Amino acid sequence: MSVIHLSEKEFSEKVVNIETISSQWKYKGDKPALIDFFATWCGPCKALSPILEELAEEYKDRIYIYKIDVDKEEKLSEIFGIRTVPTLLFSPLKGDPYMTSGVIPKHELKKKIEEILLK
Repeated sequence: MSVIHLSEKEFSEKVVNIETISSQWKYKGDKPALIDFFATWCGPCKALSPILEELAEEYKDRIYIYKIDVDKEEKLSEIFGIRTVPTLLFSPLKGDPYMTSGVIPKHELKKKIEEILLK
């Protein structure tokens, strides 16, 4: 499995309905998800992309890794208050989502996946 690019419509179907989202939202997926808000012109985003592809392969049966292009999906960027790219949103099956910005080394991402998504 590789990283999955989502449109606003697909995001509403797979992650959370953006028409009914509130401060307390329930993730819709059947596996935890790591969501990368990125831009095609962003150097750090380009550096993070192959790392996310590797993690998608390593965790293919356990989590989803989604990508949201902030320039194409402006409404999603606005809803989630994305001001910096890359921004990563960790969505566990249970518990609160966790958001962080910037490039994170692979070993740190694996640690966050284990602690936040797979605990």
